Amino acid sequence: ISLSTFNHFYRISAPTSSPHTTMNSMIRIATGRRGLVRNVGVITRQCESSHPIQATPAPRLLLKHPPIGTSARANSSAPTPPPPTTNTGAASMSLKNAKTTAGTGDPEGLGGNAGFSTKGPVTWPALGLVAIAAASAVAYYKIERERRLENAMGKIVSSESGWSPNPELLARRQYVRTKWGWFPKEDAFGGAGKPAIGGPWSLVDLDGNLVTNKSFEGKWTLLYFGFARCPDICPSEMVKVGKVMDTLKKEHPELHKNIQPIFVSIDPARDSLKALRDYATDFHPDYVFLTGAPQQVQAMAKKYRVYMSKADETDDGDYLVDHSIVIYFHDETGDIADCFTQSMRPSDVVEKVVERMTFVPTY
Repeated sequence: ISLSTFNHFYRISAPTSSPHTTMNSMIRIATGRRGLVRNVGVITRQCESSHPIQATPAPRLLLKHPPIGTSARANSSAPTPPPPTTNTGAASMSLKNAKTTAGTGDPEGLGGNAGFSTKGPVTWPALGLVAIAAASAVAYYKIERERRLENAMGKIVSSESGWSPNPELLARRQYVRTKWGWFPKEDAFGGAGKPAIGGPWSLVDLDGNLVTNKSFEGKWTLLYFGFARCPDICPSEMVKVGKVMDTLKKEHPELHKNIQPIFVSIDPARDSLKALRDYATDFHPDYVFLTGAPQQVQAMAKKYRVYMSKADETDDGDYLVDHSIVIYFHDETGDIADCFTQSMRPSDVVEKVVERMTFVPTY
């Protein structure tokens, strides 16, 4: 490349850019075209010394179209206007503040309220007041409920008839109020309660007189269900009761005089008054023998949960009766006090009778 050629390019392009930028670019263009890459630095220094350049800013013309006659290469060499300056740091900071200040009423992070309230409709003091009011309402409801239940229970369980959770299975019991609350009157059955056994009934004695459960009030009774033609079990149990009466008369005479043994026939069809009179002569003289119409006997047996059924009926009409083997012990009010089974000996029955009759509640 010749120096004159380089000076020509340099003079044309110098006013539009900085001296060093234009110089280097022109040298590289020229040398690139000619394939010359040597002595670039020497030529550059010679141009600077022989043609000093004072860069002056050229006016910028915003043209929609390039001037006519201008080549594409000249247009491509024209300086590109600088891109518009944007405050990237401020934008990112604003975005960061918008994210971290969400819900505060200051989305731009300006530090002021900007027309927004920084407090929502629900506050911690308001939640605390609601919690206190709810707890107070629940506590008042529980106290009022317990008070009403206690008043109602006091009227029901302390009445003469008493109360039972299931009258068909458990007898009604009277309750008393203790320092621990309402509790059933203490008896020999304990906290489980006595079974719902017994009730009103009416039969006739050997003299044909009407007898009811009220006829024995003030007396403790030993009640047994059987029939006069029983071959072995009924006589054995009735003898047991006789021995109990004799033992009580000997050892506890004050208790003996308040006890009444009773025999109820469950075979009224064959146990007539005459048959029972003959049967009574074989047993203890304190016994009271009762019978009645079949409907009366069945009604009483049902109240005492006595099982009875005909068995081993023969051709001539003779039969046996299967039935429960239990001795029912009642207190002076007619309520069930205890039950004695076939397996208990006379001494066991005496012990239980004395225990029930001398029982003293602790409250």
